[in-house]
Amino acid sequence: MIFTKTPKTIRVMLTVFRDGLQSSFGGKVRLKDFIPAMKAAAELGVRHMEFGGGARFQAPYFYLGEDPFDAMKAMREAVGPEVDLQILTRSVSGVTLTSQSLEALALQAKLMKQFGTTWDRNFDYMNDVDNLIKTGKPIVDAGMHHQAAIALMGLPFKSDRVHTAEFYINIGRRLLKSDLHIDSICLKDASGTTDPKTIYDAVVGLKKIMPPEMPLWLHTHDTASMAVACYIAGIEAGVDGVDLSVRPMASGTVQPDARSLDHALKGTGYALDLDASKMPVIEDLLNEGLKEYDFNPTTTTADARVLGFPMPGGAIGPNVHMMVKAGILHKYGEVLAEFPVVVEAGGAWTSVTPGSQQYWLQAFNNVMYGRWKKIDPGYGRAVLGYFGKTPLPADPQVVKIASEQLNLPVFEGDPLEAAPKNIEPARKALEERNLPATERNIFLVLAAMVPDKKIEVNEGIRLLTGKAKIDVPLKKIEAPKPEAAAQEKPASVPPPALSGPVTSKCVVKENGKVRTFVVTVEPLSAAAAPAPAAVVEKAPLQENRQVFSTFSGAVDLVDIKVKVGDTVHKGQVVAQVEAMKAKHDIKAPCDGVVSAVTAHIGDEVDASKPIMTIS
Repeated sequence: MIFTKTPKTIRVMLTVFRDGLQSSFGGKVRLKDFIPAMKAAAELGVRHMEFGGGARFQAPYFYLGEDPFDAMKAMREAVGPEVDLQILTRSVSGVTLTSQSLEALALQAKLMKQFGTTWDRNFDYMNDVDNLIKTGKPIVDAGMHHQAAIALMGLPFKSDRVHTAEFYINIGRRLLKSDLHIDSICLKDASGTTDPKTIYDAVVGLKKIMPPEMPLWLHTHDTASMAVACYIAGIEAGVDGVDLSVRPMASGTVQPDARSLDHALKGTGYALDLDASKMPVIEDLLNEGLKEYDFNPTTTTADARVLGFPMPGGAIGPNVHMMVKAGILHKYGEVLAEFPVVVEAGGAWTSVTPGSQQYWLQAFNNVMYGRWKKIDPGYGRAVLGYFGKTPLPADPQVVKIASEQLNLPVFEGDPLEAAPKNIEPARKALEERNLPATERNIFLVLAAMVPDKKIEVNEGIRLLTGKAKIDVPLKKIEAPKPEAAAQEKPASVPPPALSGPVTSKCVVKENGKVRTFVVTVEPLSAAAAPAPAAVVEKAPLQENRQVFSTFSGAVDLVDIKVKVGDTVHKGQVVAQVEAMKAKHDIKAPCDGVVSAVTAHIGDEVDASKPIMTIS
């Protein structure tokens, strides 16, 4: 039983205003809906909160039409100067999903500090120590508390080489031996899949080699209902701080509620540095602010299956919402089943952003297109070495396929040197549109830049030109009941009787294929009907074939590769849509000539809205 004769206070970082928002809604929560609860938390004595980074940097301007820097400034003003506000950064990716140059990461650190950040928790999903050292320096130079994170994960296959206590202790040892200034260390389990014994052993080993004044933090998720057990193990072993949340954004894919751990520690000599009895005040304000939001059971319910598909709560939430919107949630189970395959073949990097997204998209592609038939660019670049050294060697056959499909060689150099230099391209994009090329605007644009993505659909440009996409996960308004609708509807007027045959086109969509028929309807009266030979028409071969998205739900049209008058061949890629943060090809269903393009880049399309017509 956990117990200490010497009372010890465990520090708490409240995650509800960043990780809670991300794990529950992909970060797509309007500032006005949660800032009253954040202000109340500060008034109630909470002194450490997470408020930015991760998906909560991109989500505000990708989906809410909000400037993330304005949001950070407003949150700082709401909590006052005494509260530590923390962001989460992803080593070579910073607050983005792609690798960034050191210049971009330095700009990021400068802006984060400027807009209210005091702590920066920095992790590398490869646990590449060289990456952590190089990307930690801009954080230190900007004057923020530098928390170096060691990323944890329970493996979905057996290995005694990686993701063991000794594996994590060795990472800590290498960090501490470097000349990088480190204020604290965090053991970060984004998927909630590490077992309590591994955490206990890792904490004991790290505390032996850490300076006694350096805090050791522990972060996990309650996705598999393991969080409180892991926190108890960590605290008994010597952890100084933990991450907790508050209902309605607690447990499930988020961190456990502060009240749960507070209760588990009763009588042990350990106590939290916040008053758990005051959490209902925060909960009530969150319930009021989020009453219009649609909580998905997949993100709010514990799921022990995550032990076989180590997905972080911060990724499950967004991916579930994207699958629902794209109309493919029925594929969820198949994607999960493919997870162990892509983890082992990739080299067992930690399933935390962007690595979790790379695993997810490759598992998704394997399900949709066949195993390894379509390599996700992020996953492919990861196995090829462009994000750092994988913990285990990647499957040689997968490396070969990735190299061929992406037309890239295996890379063994510095990922930061290979990263695109996007500051000047971002500046140029702003100047070409007569937008102020401030450091803030430059970073908004470069943080949304990904390879092969057209600048017209860059979310930074869209925000600054007033064309931001709005996608808030609100509850659907129920349609009127049939009885009520019948009372309000005016008496129906019978359709006019047919005086002759009526010919119309009928479009049939089945399993992604579209067929067009010409149908003639004759009136019941035989006397009024002309001779069959005079009215029966045969549809010309391939007449006016419309091209649709292959997803039944709403997805973004990100590229149109042909124009009116172009000759196309069956199977040719004519457009691309973005679903699950990845591009998918739309192919011509037949040979012909493009007679009309009825959609524009940036539009939302689905299987009922034609993108173009081929005649």
